[in-house]
Amino acid sequence: MNAAATLDTLSARPGRIMAREMAEQPAVLRRILADGASAIRDVARRIAGRAPRFVLLTARGTSDNAALYAKYLLEIRLGLPCGLTSMSTTTAYGARPDLTDVLVVTVSQSGGSPDLVASTRAAREAGAITLAVTNNPDSPLAGVSEYHIDIMAGPEQALPATKTYTASLLALYLFVEGLRGGDGAPAHVLPDLAGHLLARQDEVRALAARYRFAERMVITSRGYGYPTAKEAALKLMETSYIPALSYSGADLLHGPLAMVDNVSPVIAVVTDGKGGEALQPVLDRLRGRGADLVVIGPRHQVEQASAGFVLPTEDVAEEVQPVLEIIPLQLLAYEVTIARGQDPDAPRALAKVTETR
Repeated sequence: MNAAATLDTLSARPGRIMAREMAEQPAVLRRILADGASAIRDVARRIAGRAPRFVLLTARGTSDNAALYAKYLLEIRLGLPCGLTSMSTTTAYGARPDLTDVLVVTVSQSGGSPDLVASTRAAREAGAITLAVTNNPDSPLAGVSEYHIDIMAGPEQALPATKTYTASLLALYLFVEGLRGGDGAPAHVLPDLAGHLLARQDEVRALAARYRFAERMVITSRGYGYPTAKEAALKLMETSYIPALSYSGADLLHGPLAMVDNVSPVIAVVTDGKGGEALQPVLDRLRGRGADLVVIGPRHQVEQASAGFVLPTEDVAEEVQPVLEIIPLQLLAYEVTIARGQDPDAPRALAKVTETR
């Protein structure tokens, strides 16, 4: 089944908006590469010329997971120290650290959350170089930031963010590549591969049957795949209401492994590269405990698990694999939610723009 046929199938079920927006992801990725990459490189060039001494990343929710991906990129690809900010230090406690020559990157789908706007304004007043990465160039956040990157995902109406997440990942990758003078060529395989993954809906639906009655899940990864694990857990919790716990593989061994048994499902996101190599001892321990282990990753890893979903990783650079890794997990969250008789378009108690302060 191709991506268009998959969209037709999904559109006849609950969660039509989420289904449509997931299916838009290949087109969004192509649009960024064709129409947005030049502007992103220009922003990167201007910021690189100011030689920031380190980077602080600010975000909430899904955007926070995209920011964590950027942290891995910046530290690995540039050797630039990075931290994830605690906004309440400025918005609630009024702290005003010296941010002279510090790059503060704020990632937000809407660019409308008051705490993101307030903390970015405070950072700029404290001497920071401020960059907003949003899906809304007319947003308050873009307005208070010195620089802006438009992720060009188009309007996103479903409460669970899907296309804005992968768009944020690609935009942040191109930005980091621009800082280091790269051309971002490894990203050009992503749109076609994303389309192929979306066409494998039946495989994901079969996998979702394992989790219809799950009481909790554990999702683990290492390296570039760790933000994927966190984002997958968030998607499962906000759509299906299953408690999904995300851990770095290293942290999983430091205590939480004790809760893993042959009943509680474990999903391992195995990036093909150094992150996957670092996760191997964790996978061995999970198999040794008889865990119901599902692997999202290379074929040889899937073949050693209870079940899984094979990702196309050959000739795909490790640092861009997260753009693909999350797609079957978005589909999994959607399918599990449908199987549990719920509508993924309308999770209870959630709003598209979260008004935190």
